[in-house]
Amino acid sequence: MTSERKFIGNRAGAVFLAGTILGGWSVPVLAQAQQSDPLAAQPAPAPAQNPPATPAPAPTPVSVAPAPATQGTIRSIAVRGNQRLEPETIRSYANLSPGQSYSAETLDTALKDLYGTELFSDVVITGAETGNIVITVQENPVINRIVLEGNKRIKSDKILPEIKLKAREIFTRSKARADVERIIELYKRQGRFAARVEPKVVNLEQNRVDLVFEIYEGDKSKVRSINIIGNDAFDDGRLRKEMYTRQAGGVLGFLKSNDSYDPDRLAADQQKLRAFYLTEGYADFRVVSALAELTPDRRDFVITYVVEEGPRYRFGKIEAESALRDLQPDKIVQTVNLKEGDWFNAKAVEDAVTKLNEEAGGLGYAFADINPAYNRDAEKHVMGITFRVGDTPRTYVERIDIQGNTSTRDKVIRREFRVNEGDAFNALKVKRSQDRLQSLGFFQENLEIKQTEGSSPDRVVLGLNVEEKSTGELQLSAGYSSLERFILAFSIAQRNFMGKGQELNAGVNWSRYSKSIQLGFVEPYLFDKQILLGGDIFRRDYNSFNFVGNQRNTTYSQTSTGTALRLGFPITEYITLGTRYSLILDNITLDKGTFFTDPDLVADPDGSGPLTGSNGPLPAACDPKKAGQYLCDELGRRLTSSVGYSIVYNDTNGIRPTRGQSLVVSQDFAGLGGDVRYVRSRFSGIKYWQPPFLGSGWVFSARAEGGYIHPLEKAPGPGRDAIRITDRFFGTQLRGFDIRGIGPRILREDYDENGEFVSASNRVSDALGGRAYYMGRVELEFPTSSALKSFGLRPSAFVDVGSVWGLKSPALQDIPGFCSPPSGTTGSVVTLDPGQTKANCASGYTFTSGYRERFVGNSPKPRLAIGVGVNWVSPFGPLRIDLAKAILKQEGDDTKLFSFNVGTQF
Repeated sequence: MTSERKFIGNRAGAVFLAGTILGGWSVPVLAQAQQSDPLAAQPAPAPAQNPPATPAPAPTPVSVAPAPATQGTIRSIAVRGNQRLEPETIRSYANLSPGQSYSAETLDTALKDLYGTELFSDVVITGAETGNIVITVQENPVINRIVLEGNKRIKSDKILPEIKLKAREIFTRSKARADVERIIELYKRQGRFAARVEPKVVNLEQNRVDLVFEIYEGDKSKVRSINIIGNDAFDDGRLRKEMYTRQAGGVLGFLKSNDSYDPDRLAADQQKLRAFYLTEGYADFRVVSALAELTPDRRDFVITYVVEEGPRYRFGKIEAESALRDLQPDKIVQTVNLKEGDWFNAKAVEDAVTKLNEEAGGLGYAFADINPAYNRDAEKHVMGITFRVGDTPRTYVERIDIQGNTSTRDKVIRREFRVNEGDAFNALKVKRSQDRLQSLGFFQENLEIKQTEGSSPDRVVLGLNVEEKSTGELQLSAGYSSLERFILAFSIAQRNFMGKGQELNAGVNWSRYSKSIQLGFVEPYLFDKQILLGGDIFRRDYNSFNFVGNQRNTTYSQTSTGTALRLGFPITEYITLGTRYSLILDNITLDKGTFFTDPDLVADPDGSGPLTGSNGPLPAACDPKKAGQYLCDELGRRLTSSVGYSIVYNDTNGIRPTRGQSLVVSQDFAGLGGDVRYVRSRFSGIKYWQPPFLGSGWVFSARAEGGYIHPLEKAPGPGRDAIRITDRFFGTQLRGFDIRGIGPRILREDYDENGEFVSASNRVSDALGGRAYYMGRVELEFPTSSALKSFGLRPSAFVDVGSVWGLKSPALQDIPGFCSPPSGTTGSVVTLDPGQTKANCASGYTFTSGYRERFVGNSPKPRLAIGVGVNWVSPFGPLRIDLAKAILKQEGDDTKLFSFNVGTQF
């Protein structure tokens, strides 16, 4: 490349310079006989110091020194200087032939015709006095290659297809000029209006040239300010919020993607302004002019709108006319829900038409003719509306066309349709079919069933063109969770097994606190009936933990091995009944080296040595002083055999709902054999909607859930609860609090030698769970740009509230300390009573600090946190990041400001 660049920099050896291309060539003349050198090249003008972004057009060739009244008959025509073109071809382009009469105008026309072919860079015609015409040409060169320099923001593979000149084509000035304009236009589309392009032509041998476009890209042209003239009802700031375009600058200006100038966006902003004013009652609003001015430094734009608001209108009389027997005028007026006297709102009228179309569609009219007629009273500023429903035949489904499914079988798609071929058309059922198909998760988002007219006006064809998504997953991944630390996971799943809609999955997960292996299968349509059958077998190892100050320590270990079967079938379109049975063997253990009196033997309370029985020393046992009696009582194996049911109502519109609600009520009964007996009841509900006052893209959700577990047997002993710790509720994770961060717990605090408590940073906090819990959450998901959506980013703000309670207080210990006898004596260890201190130890005895246990957090009082978060479908798996602040809390609660989780969902 070094050798190639030498000739580019050597402008002295270039015949065609940038100024030549941009400024035009020498004016061709009708040469005189006394011209000394008719073949000499015309000198090129010096290049401009500041070349304009768009070159000036080339001048039209004219005869500036014609011979006076030249005329006669052409005797001969000679062609000189041609290299590639035949003489006869050039003579035909000139439209001259021997024997032809000529004049100055004839020769001047021939000169223009030759230049018009764009095959020549210079043409001279001589011999006009004698009739022996000589046409001397200099052919345009052939392009050897095209080089782009300085382009970083737009790659060469995006620019080269846009320009007309190509390698091995003939170079012409007009085409080069047009290509400069095309390149500049590409940069303007990116908002870079300061971009400049300088073409350079470098001569090579054999009449070839290299064409070099030197590109200065410049910065993006931002919108410096948006000014609005003529607005009285709303200030500039309010109107700017309605626009797509934003002013550059601000604290978070670097995050903006819509502050660059875009002419298309300017037109869209005018429509947005008009739409806004029409929703506020200004029916006569118009944008008089919209002007975008480039600042002198060509870096920014100043946009000015001139508007006329006009008067504000109210709704007048709302009337209806209907040619459909099933849709009477009074029903129409009731459906549109517009009231006389309210401020006029064009969006409300559009929504009313949509409601009427849905109403008519539900009655079987697929192509209802609904038109609102506006009755404007300009003097009273009143807008009356008459909704006219034309006569339309009731329609029937002629056929259902499905395209695009290469893996999914047709019957898997058709069984989700709520209408069949030959049925009366029903828009509500078509919409429900669309939601059910979307909920499968097999196809693209925003799936749509289109309606077209069939073979006659009373027939409709439902068309569905699907784009299948990958439903098989094979993942070996690693992640990090603020809750479980490092995570390794392997999973294989197929949610559309063999295209039948079946789900087959298997997975292995490992982290610091949990390990699991699982295998499952689901058949959603057993024997082609809408009956779901599923089953799972699993093994889960979970290590619980407590906190000693800020240090997380493992406490008990829970191993669960079991199987579960489930059966579900619909009761109505939106209500489903599910039943299940599970058999689970749980085993709870504690580390002997940490929580037992002796790893091998049970110590005698008097300190004299291990306890012995008839068969020798007794085995080791859990030490309440180390583990707490509440954990010692939980050790052992238990078998749980339970049957349950769930009633589910769900009318949401897909996997990531934006509207609809879901309600679940469930109960589980344990006691069909096994060692555990209880009734667990739960409920949960969530509603999604898009608030109309916030605009599109905003999704609001409200969630509530709760549960209660009731024992069917008595507690096994005093100070013990009838519900095991593994069966209790720990509540849904509240953001702003750590995992198991709320609810009943034991706080173990150490005494010092004076009977005072040491720093709380050393206390032990053990979560015990409760019999009851509730949780509420409201969340607002923000709209994002198309670029962020493509990355799978969904930011939101939320408020979480909840509590866990209902546990009986376990047996608590309050031991200020221990007095140990002098070494070599036979005395026993003395346990001090509450209120005693080191001074109560006998002379010579050694004092050891004790501890006190307190039962806290067992209250239904709400815990409350607010925060912001973002969901991201990352390459490592679904990622959730939350920043939340606990506002309301109780004693013993563990709070957490920041949390994230990645790589645990597949």
